[in-house]
Amino acid sequence: MESIAAVLRAARRRVDPADAELLLAHVLQRSRTWLFSHADDAMPSGPAEAFETLVQRREAGEPVAYLTGRRGFWRFDLRVTPATLIPRPETERLVELALERIPANAAIALADLGTGSGAIALALASERPRAQVVATDASSEALVVAEGNARDLKLGNVEFRHGDWLAPLDGERYALIASNPPYIAEDDEHLGQGDLRHEPPGALASGRDGLDAIRIIARDALMHIEPGGWLLLEHGWDQGDAVRAILEAAGWTEVSTQPDLEQRDRVTLGRAPA
Repeated sequence: MESIAAVLRAARRRVDPADAELLLAHVLQRSRTWLFSHADDAMPSGPAEAFETLVQRREAGEPVAYLTGRRGFWRFDLRVTPATLIPRPETERLVELALERIPANAAIALADLGTGSGAIALALASERPRAQVVATDASSEALVVAEGNARDLKLGNVEFRHGDWLAPLDGERYALIASNPPYIAEDDEHLGQGDLRHEPPGALASGRDGLDAIRIIARDALMHIEPGGWLLLEHGWDQGDAVRAILEAAGWTEVSTQPDLEQRDRVTLGRAPA
């Protein structure tokens, strides 16, 4: 019977070493640290077979997050499925910028459009417990995942609603609206590569230039924002100029683009006229 170290060593030659470690830790229901402290332990046959299956699926391109059903975001370990976009570290910048504009003890209404796994909504709800957060998504399957994550985190100040973008917010106004909408051009070659092949297309691509969803949100959010309220949109690293132009044309003020940790354009903000 092979040792854990030997099994892991062989897998690292087939897939990214970090992916191999995550998959083995998942199969054994242990931490990555445990793998190294028990490297000489014998690998049980049942988990060995399960691990081999996951490595094969990873070799075929399936994202690790879908294979394990989990992805870390903010302070959470969220459930994800192929019905949801996989949360990414750069989206945490959107959360940070939103929190800078929400007083710590404010009892205000916030909205997250296209919530997916619930990542943005749940981060805002956890950091601003007096706020009421409404999260929308056109996918009922994604909302099931998001609602499950809210229950797991015991966050009661989030409400999930089914529908396109702002449609479920009819007649309501919010102090801040945030969204990580699809922003990849529909003919972008990257959609057929890597992990993107397995993520929901509707959460990735939006029109010929990738900006159709952003145009809709920029136009319609003014009807659902309080005077002086903020709109925050995540987008691609090369779309800052275009997104600023869209927000300014729609009537938003104080429009600016903020970089991510790698100093690439990532989030564009606009404020409703007071």
